[in-house]
Amino acid sequence: MSKKHTVFVDGQEGTTGLRIHEYLAQRADIEVLRIAPELRKDGAERARLLNAADVAFLCLPDAAAKEAVALITNPDTCLIDASTAHRIEPGWAFGLPELAPGQRERLRTGKRIANPGCHASAFILLLRPLVDAGLVAPELAVSATSITGYSGGGKKMIEQYQAGDDARLQSPRPYALSLAHKHIPEMMAHTGLRTKPLFMPVVGDFYKGLAVTVPLHLNQLVAGTSAQRIHDALSRHYEGEAFVRVMPLNDAATLEDGFFDIQACNDTNRVDLFVFAQGEQALLMARLDNLGKGASGAAVQAMNLHLGVDEALGL
Repeated sequence: MSKKHTVFVDGQEGTTGLRIHEYLAQRADIEVLRIAPELRKDGAERARLLNAADVAFLCLPDAAAKEAVALITNPDTCLIDASTAHRIEPGWAFGLPELAPGQRERLRTGKRIANPGCHASAFILLLRPLVDAGLVAPELAVSATSITGYSGGGKKMIEQYQAGDDARLQSPRPYALSLAHKHIPEMMAHTGLRTKPLFMPVVGDFYKGLAVTVPLHLNQLVAGTSAQRIHDALSRHYEGEAFVRVMPLNDAATLEDGFFDIQACNDTNRVDLFVFAQGEQALLMARLDNLGKGASGAAVQAMNLHLGVDEALGL
């Protein structure tokens, strides 16, 4: 029997950490290293486990993630950081295998992997192929709206919604009204856009599921760009991908129903991409499970690639 890979989750009690543990519990090839509850904040014990692991997931706030990185002395330990701290840092591979040619090799060989944000994953998967294909100019000013379940806000927000004692939470809640959402830097860095997108995230009264919508005026894009060309560019980019589905142009099933099902990718590691268009206007839409491909699933996918096992194992 081959040797098991050792994995440690630093921040195992958070939403992302708990979900990673659920994925790993199914795996016969993984030995999970666990920290005793009373030692969770013990720096020496955390350092010991981080350095004993083949792969360590950091499910921590940004400052704590940076502190954890400083504890690593073992050059063989691969870190997968779920925080925002390293997503545009030089020397860190961005944990989105479908991003571009060569990205999987970066994840296989790198020891520092930054897990993408949930909103950012959906946005980048929509826009990067169009920038690469020359259909969307890097200078284009785009806007995006993201509707997400409340689990993306972590334990405190989950408790607020599940308490059911605040009538305001029954309505959708736009936020990040300062126009400085923490995902914007990675949204720019990993699409190639040079103009800051106008981004409006909205929390809804449902546990999980996320959909990002990007409206486009086709006559403001590169000359000759049509909805069909946009759809073709997405289809070419994601041909053969296990976890990205490009749905038919003007998806008939969605149009017939009249409503977009934000939660249709829940409990999967899948992303569905849509192009809806009429005349000179188009809506690009991406949906995913914000706890799956938007967080824990993406982290496990990156781990699989790094360890050289089936990318879809356990997902």
